[in-house]
Amino acid sequence: MAQFRRLFWANLVLAIPVVGLSEAFAMLVGYDLPTAQVVTWIPPVLGTVIYLWGGRPFLEGAVSEIRGRKPGMMLLIGLAITVAYFASLGSTLGLLDSQLDFWWELALLVVIMLLGHWVEMRSLAQTSSALDSLAALLPDEAERVEGDKIVTVLPSDLATGDVVVVRPGGSVPADGRVVSGSAHLDESMISGESASVRRGEGDQVVAGTVATDSGLRVEVTATGEQTALAGISRLVSDAQSSSSRAQRLADTAAGWLFWYALGAAAITAVVWAVMGQPDAAVVRAISVLVIACPHALGLAIPLVVSIATERAARGACSSKTAWPLRPCAQSTRCCSTRPAP
Repeated sequence: MAQFRRLFWANLVLAIPVVGLSEAFAMLVGYDLPTAQVVTWIPPVLGTVIYLWGGRPFLEGAVSEIRGRKPGMMLLIGLAITVAYFASLGSTLGLLDSQLDFWWELALLVVIMLLGHWVEMRSLAQTSSALDSLAALLPDEAERVEGDKIVTVLPSDLATGDVVVVRPGGSVPADGRVVSGSAHLDESMISGESASVRRGEGDQVVAGTVATDSGLRVEVTATGEQTALAGISRLVSDAQSSSSRAQRLADTAAGWLFWYALGAAAITAVVWAVMGQPDAAVVRAISVLVIACPHALGLAIPLVVSIATERAARGACSSKTAWPLRPCAQSTRCCSTRPAP
């Protein structure tokens, strides 16, 4: 995430003069460029830096897809920025038609793609942080009742049927049922409600919730991977690691679009060459390859992944595997995500 954030902001700063000093962009917006000779070299110099530095993640991804023989989004982006770069360089050096000056398109394409990947990486990093926070809710130790004694053990050593003591301010070490005492529990990690909920004898309690005012004795009914907390962590982790349907569809579409772009460029070149305009054939074939890169798709899919992951984490409480707790007085949203047997 930090890498893409730095690349995005740095390349955005570099892209501003590239776009602003582009002749095509100036004509499009309607202003005159300075006549100094040095101005004409600013877009090529900064554009080269953007291509080699900002475009490096996409070029490396394109190489990986070529080696794996699985063309996808990275190869499509790599193709577009590479063609745009060499076409623009040839245009600047007078080797190709002046219409092939794509410096500002190259700069914007790289910046937009970096923004999309930054958003995606930030979403994954936030999800990882949320998983760490969930794991930290469990106490380091649990107090198990053994006859007339109370023995300190690890939460992982608890078994179904054990009775544990939860002291005021302490966390419940495992899912269970209150067998003695009554206390207000902070269940915000399960229900999203900031107000504590009163739990007494016979009520279900969830691992990671906190007794705020008094102590309890709880009979353990689920431990380890069977607890509600583990279920939530598992749902969020699965949402993070698995590709969404939209993402898989986009990767497939990008793979097909890569071949369509090459085919369309070849057909364009052949048609214009047959018409007796070889120079126009080169210009239009290169234009097809540059335009074929799906700017919107490259930005939209990371946003979809980000939103889907965030909603998966927030909506874990309302999943189909939820088992109800006693409704709190303030809301009926109190639930957990212990997997159904």
